[in-house]
Amino acid sequence: MSLHVFVDESRRRSNYLIAAAYLDPGQLHPARTLLRSLLMPGQRELHFKKETPRRRKAVLSRMADAGLRCWIYTADCSDGLEAARQDCLAALSASLIEVDASRMVLDSRDDRDRIDVATIRRVLGKVARESGLSYEHLCSHQEELLWIADAVAWAFGAGGDWARRVGGIVTGVVEVR
Repeated sequence: MSLHVFVDESRRRSNYLIAAAYLDPGQLHPARTLLRSLLMPGQRELHFKKETPRRRKAVLSRMADAGLRCWIYTADCSDGLEAARQDCLAALSASLIEVDASRMVLDSRDDRDRIDVATIRRVLGKVARESGLSYEHLCSHQEELLWIADAVAWAFGAGGDWARRVGGIVTGVVEVR
């Protein structure tokens, strides 16, 4: 099965989180349709930080009902956000070959995307090319499936009832460094 992985991040206090939504090809179209149906009139994208608590609950419930799944990678960022991000991204990248992923899409950070690319290349080297794994950065309004990772990272990082609400979506947590 060639999985597609959609990646976004969140930060809470000294915790940096990367959420990676793993979808098989048969889930791509239904998940995009579901996510577009959750937009409010005039809304271009779901961004959890901007949603009301009531909307957040509804969105997470629909994601859980759809059987969407994410892994969380977390690192202490008290020594710097970028270092924590790259440590999480390195751990995620290494796991992609093991799960037979064919594509990874990361939420774009504009000029900082090059740092991610360097980390991915350093970790995967020729293995990515040999396995057929591709990776790219897109803006969240260009790829609805990034919204899954955004929502799950936000809720998991918020803790409490929000983390409980994504308990059925989060299939694993990797603590890095």
